[in-house]
Amino acid sequence: MYSQELIKGTVTPLILKLLSDNKRMYGYQITQALKEATQGKISLTLAAIYPVLHKLKASGELTTEKEKVGNRLRIYYSLTDQGNAMAKERLKEFADYLNTMKSLLDFKPGLQKCLMV
Repeated sequence: MYSQELIKGTVTPLILKLLSDNKRMYGYQITQALKEATQGKISLTLAAIYPVLHKLKASGELTTEKEKVGNRLRIYYSLTDQGNAMAKERLKEFADYLNTMKSLLDFKPGLQKCLMV
């Protein structure tokens, strides 16, 4: 499992990716999908994802739909048109960030100087 500090900055793009791929999901379903997709390396609590979901809803990027399942009320989250556009931008930015991080981790300063001579 990865540290919460490392995961913290990735919660929004992960949620956006899941909602982009699955159209609508409820909170617990999101946590379980992340856990399953990462073979348990990323395990988020509901307390970690609900503030993100509420922020995205407040900014107009998500919409909610309440549905009664058995005797429980389940709230499904889906991307709005604005949310879909933002998700594409954020996921593109996140992929670029990951590539930059990989480049930095693979960078060997001493080797660069030798190649320039």
